[in-house]
Amino acid sequence: VLVAGPGSKAKSVAELIAEAKAKPGQINFASAGIGSGTHLNLEKFKLAAGIDVTHVPYKGTPEVVTDLLGKRVSYYFAPISPAIPLIRDGRLRALAVSSARRSDQLPEVPTVAESGLPGFEFILWFGLWGPAGMPADIVDKISKDVNRALTGADVRERLAKLGNDTMIMSPGEFSRLVRKELDDYARIVKAAGIKPQ
Repeated sequence: VLVAGPGSKAKSVAELIAEAKAKPGQINFASAGIGSGTHLNLEKFKLAAGIDVTHVPYKGTPEVVTDLLGKRVSYYFAPISPAIPLIRDGRLRALAVSSARRSDQLPEVPTVAESGLPGFEFILWFGLWGPAGMPADIVDKISKDVNRALTGADVRERLAKLGNDTMIMSPGEFSRLVRKELDDYARIVKAAGIKPQ
Protein backbone atom coordinates (compact mmCIF):
# COMPACT_ATOMS: atom_id res chain seq x y z
CA VAL A 1 0.00 0.00 0.00
CA LEU A 2 1.36 3.43 -0.94
CA VAL A 3 1.45 5.44 2.27
CA ALA A 4 2.22 9.06 3.00
CA GLY A 5 3.76 10.07 6.29
CA PRO A 6 2.57 12.99 8.42
CA GLY A 7 5.21 15.28 6.90
CA SER A 8 3.95 14.75 3.35
CA LYS A 9 1.55 16.96 1.44
CA ALA A 10 -0.13 14.65 -1.09
CA LYS A 11 -3.60 13.34 -0.36
CA SER A 12 -3.79 11.28 -3.59
CA VAL A 13 -1.59 9.63 -6.20
CA ALA A 14 -2.33 12.51 -8.60
CA GLU A 15 -1.15 15.04 -6.00
CA LEU A 16 1.99 12.99 -5.31
CA ILE A 17 2.84 12.82 -9.02
CA ALA A 18 2.21 16.55 -9.44
CA GLU A 19 4.41 17.31 -6.41
CA ALA A 20 7.22 15.06 -7.73
CA LYS A 21 7.06 16.65 -11.19
CA ALA A 22 7.17 20.14 -9.69
CA LYS A 23 10.17 19.20 -7.50
CA PRO A 24 12.25 16.60 -9.41
CA GLY A 25 14.52 14.63 -7.08
CA GLN A 26 13.36 16.49 -3.97
CA ILE A 27 10.71 14.05 -2.71
CA ASN A 28 12.05 11.26 -0.45
CA PHE A 29 10.64 7.78 -1.01
CA ALA A 30 11.70 4.97 1.35
CA SER A 31 12.18 1.28 0.65
CA ALA A 32 12.98 -1.72 2.84
CA GLY A 33 16.32 -2.08 1.06
CA ILE A 34 17.89 -2.05 -2.38
CA GLY A 35 16.30 -4.76 -4.54
CA SER A 36 13.48 -5.44 -2.06
CA GLY A 37 9.88 -5.73 -3.20
CA THR A 38 9.19 -2.27 -1.80
CA HIS A 39 12.10 -0.88 -3.85
CA LEU A 40 10.97 -2.59 -7.08
CA ASN A 41 7.43 -1.31 -6.48
CA LEU A 42 8.81 2.23 -6.13
CA GLU A 43 10.91 1.92 -9.30
CA LYS A 44 7.94 0.59 -11.28
CA PHE A 45 5.85 3.49 -9.99
CA LYS A 46 8.56 6.02 -10.97
CA LEU A 47 8.70 4.56 -14.49
CA ALA A 48 4.91 4.51 -14.90
CA ALA A 49 4.45 8.04 -13.54
CA GLY A 50 7.48 9.54 -15.26
CA ILE A 51 8.79 11.04 -12.03
CA ASP A 52 12.16 11.48 -10.37
CA VAL A 53 12.16 10.98 -6.60
CA THR A 54 15.00 10.26 -4.19
CA HIS A 55 15.18 6.63 -3.11
CA VAL A 56 16.10 6.19 0.57
CA PRO A 57 16.88 2.51 1.28
CA TYR A 58 16.47 1.13 4.81
CA LYS A 59 17.20 -2.25 6.38
CA GLY A 60 13.52 -3.08 6.78
CA THR A 61 9.98 -1.85 7.29
CA PRO A 62 10.26 -1.06 11.04
CA GLU A 63 13.04 1.46 10.36
CA VAL A 64 11.06 2.99 7.49
CA VAL A 65 7.94 3.40 9.63
CA THR A 66 9.96 5.09 12.39
CA ASP A 67 11.31 7.64 9.91
CA LEU A 68 7.95 8.10 8.16
CA LEU A 69 6.35 8.94 11.50
CA GLY A 70 9.36 11.11 12.38
CA LYS A 71 8.92 13.06 9.10
CA ARG A 72 12.40 12.13 7.82
CA VAL A 73 10.95 10.46 4.68
CA SER A 74 7.63 11.15 3.01
CA TYR A 75 6.34 8.11 1.12
CA TYR A 76 6.62 4.31 1.11
CA PHE A 77 5.08 1.31 -0.65
CA ALA A 78 4.50 -0.57 2.61
CA PRO A 79 3.60 -4.21 3.09
CA ILE A 80 -0.08 -3.98 3.94
CA SER A 81 -0.19 -5.87 7.25
CA PRO A 82 2.10 -3.57 9.28
CA ALA A 83 0.58 -0.49 7.63
CA ILE A 84 -3.09 -1.19 8.38
CA PRO A 85 -3.05 -0.26 12.10
CA LEU A 86 -1.13 2.95 11.36
CA ILE A 87 -3.57 3.85 8.57
CA ARG A 88 -6.61 3.09 10.72
CA ASP A 89 -5.37 5.23 13.61
CA GLY A 90 -4.54 8.12 11.24
CA ARG A 91 -0.77 8.13 11.67
CA LEU A 92 -0.17 7.19 8.01
CA ARG A 93 -2.31 8.16 5.02
CA ALA A 94 -3.07 5.45 2.44
CA LEU A 95 -2.97 6.88 -1.09
CA ALA A 96 -3.43 3.66 -3.08
CA VAL A 97 -2.86 -0.07 -3.18
CA SER A 98 -0.61 -1.41 -5.91
CA SER A 99 -2.61 -4.57 -6.58
CA ALA A 100 -4.91 -4.88 -9.61
CA ARG A 101 -7.97 -4.78 -7.37
CA ARG A 102 -8.76 -3.05 -4.11
CA SER A 103 -7.67 -4.82 -0.95
CA ASP A 104 -10.31 -6.58 1.11
CA GLN A 105 -8.59 -5.08 4.18
CA LEU A 106 -8.69 -1.48 2.87
CA PRO A 107 -11.64 -1.42 0.45
CA GLU A 108 -11.94 2.38 0.64
CA VAL A 109 -8.40 2.84 -0.75
CA PRO A 110 -8.22 3.01 -4.57
CA THR A 111 -5.70 1.11 -6.66
CA VAL A 112 -2.79 2.91 -8.30
CA ALA A 113 -4.42 2.03 -11.64
CA GLU A 114 -7.69 3.68 -10.57
CA SER A 115 -5.67 6.68 -9.42
CA GLY A 116 -4.34 7.60 -12.85
CA LEU A 117 -1.81 4.95 -13.88
CA PRO A 118 -3.93 2.43 -15.84
CA GLY A 119 -2.59 -1.13 -15.83
CA PHE A 120 -0.27 -0.54 -12.87
CA GLU A 121 0.07 -3.60 -10.66
CA PHE A 122 2.69 -4.75 -8.19
CA ILE A 123 1.98 -7.29 -5.50
CA LEU A 124 4.04 -8.82 -2.74
CA TRP A 125 3.02 -12.46 -2.51
CA PHE A 126 3.87 -15.81 -0.95
CA GLY A 127 3.85 -19.12 -2.79
CA LEU A 128 4.49 -22.77 -2.10
CA TRP A 129 7.28 -24.62 -3.94
CA GLY A 130 8.52 -28.19 -3.89
CA PRO A 131 11.75 -29.80 -5.06
CA ALA A 132 12.55 -29.86 -8.79
CA GLY A 133 11.29 -33.02 -10.46
CA MET A 134 8.44 -33.60 -8.01
CA PRO A 135 5.96 -36.03 -9.61
CA ALA A 136 2.99 -34.23 -11.21
CA ASP A 137 0.41 -36.27 -9.28
CA ILE A 138 1.94 -35.18 -5.97
CA VAL A 139 2.12 -31.54 -7.14
CA ASP A 140 -1.57 -31.69 -8.11
CA LYS A 141 -2.59 -33.29 -4.81
CA ILE A 142 -0.69 -30.74 -2.71
CA SER A 143 -2.08 -27.90 -4.84
CA LYS A 144 -5.67 -29.10 -4.43
CA ASP A 145 -5.22 -29.57 -0.67
CA VAL A 146 -3.66 -26.12 -0.21
CA ASN A 147 -6.31 -24.45 -2.37
CA ARG A 148 -9.06 -26.21 -0.43
CA ALA A 149 -7.53 -24.98 2.83
CA LEU A 150 -7.25 -21.43 1.45
CA THR A 151 -10.97 -21.38 0.65
CA GLY A 152 -11.88 -22.27 4.24
CA ALA A 153 -13.50 -19.44 6.18
CA ASP A 154 -11.20 -19.86 9.20
CA VAL A 155 -8.01 -19.74 7.10
CA ARG A 156 -9.23 -16.77 5.06
CA GLU A 157 -10.15 -14.96 8.28
CA ARG A 158 -6.73 -15.59 9.82
CA LEU A 159 -4.94 -14.45 6.68
CA ALA A 160 -7.15 -11.35 6.45
CA LYS A 161 -6.19 -10.42 10.02
CA LEU A 162 -2.58 -10.45 8.83
CA GLY A 163 -3.50 -8.21 5.89
CA ASN A 164 -3.32 -10.95 3.27
CA ASP A 165 -5.73 -11.63 0.43
CA THR A 166 -5.73 -15.16 -1.00
CA MET A 167 -5.05 -16.10 -4.61
CA ILE A 168 -6.26 -19.57 -5.59
CA MET A 169 -4.19 -20.97 -8.48
CA SER A 170 -3.37 -24.20 -10.22
CA PRO A 171 0.32 -25.19 -10.50
CA GLY A 172 0.29 -24.01 -14.14
CA GLU A 173 -1.24 -20.64 -13.25
CA PHE A 174 1.31 -20.20 -10.46
CA SER A 175 4.18 -21.03 -12.84
CA ARG A 176 2.89 -18.43 -15.31
CA LEU A 177 2.64 -15.83 -12.52
CA VAL A 178 6.22 -16.52 -11.43
CA ARG A 179 7.52 -16.21 -15.03
CA LYS A 180 5.57 -12.97 -15.56
CA GLU A 181 6.83 -11.51 -12.29
CA LEU A 182 10.45 -12.45 -13.02
CA ASP A 183 10.22 -10.81 -16.46
CA ASP A 184 8.66 -7.71 -14.90
CA TYR A 185 11.29 -7.55 -12.13
CA ALA A 186 14.12 -7.92 -14.69
CA ARG A 187 12.70 -5.04 -16.75
CA ILE A 188 12.39 -2.83 -13.65
CA VAL A 189 15.90 -3.66 -12.40
CA LYS A 190 17.40 -2.90 -15.81
CA ALA A 191 15.46 0.35 -16.29
CA ALA A 192 16.33 1.54 -12.77
CA GLY A 193 19.99 0.54 -13.06
CA ILE A 194 19.84 -1.51 -9.85
CA LYS A 195 23.13 -3.33 -9.26
CA PRO A 196 23.76 -6.37 -7.02
CA GLN A 197 24.86 -5.32 -3.54
